[in-house]
Amino acid sequence: MYLITVLGNLLIILATISDSHLHSPMYFFLSNLSFVGICFVSTTVPKMLVNIQTQNKVITYAGCITQMYYFLLFVGLDNFLLTVMAYDRFVAVCHPLHYTVIMNPSLCGLLVLVSWLAVVSLFYCTSLGMYLSSAATHNSHSSATASVMYTVVTPMLNPFIYSLRNKDIKRALKDSLGGKLE
Repeated sequence: MYLITVLGNLLIILATISDSHLHSPMYFFLSNLSFVGICFVSTTVPKMLVNIQTQNKVITYAGCITQMYYFLLFVGLDNFLLTVMAYDRFVAVCHPLHYTVIMNPSLCGLLVLVSWLAVVSLFYCTSLGMYLSSAATHNSHSSATASVMYTVVTPMLNPFIYSLRNKDIKRALKDSLGGKLE
């Protein structure tokens, strides 16, 4: 599932970079969402795979804090990018004649930057306190199941949900892979 997630998201990034028809705000945000998806899943899954392979569930305090920092960072980025994408679609539907003026490249870059800054300053600080204070009260089996669903299954499905059903992405992938994708 980890490899499917990484490869699916890399294909979306490749398609949006290689096809000039996809150089629009919507696909810019989709490629950023794909990048965040790769980072998000790479924050926890490699350590989880090592733990499963070695049957060792130990993590240092510094490793735990580092993993938690990046996990929360990418969760927040995912949420903010989805919000920015919703705003992009709102502008496209409600103000179609002004869309290219409103959603210019500098605004798109600024929205992505603000997403990063908002996550670091807002989401990370509050979530860290919540997770550190309530770590002892969780049911370990249900927490593990929920963690796998949230950290592995959801990011694996995101490329299929948001992009690979899109005909423009399919066409760009087919073109960039030399017609080998059917």
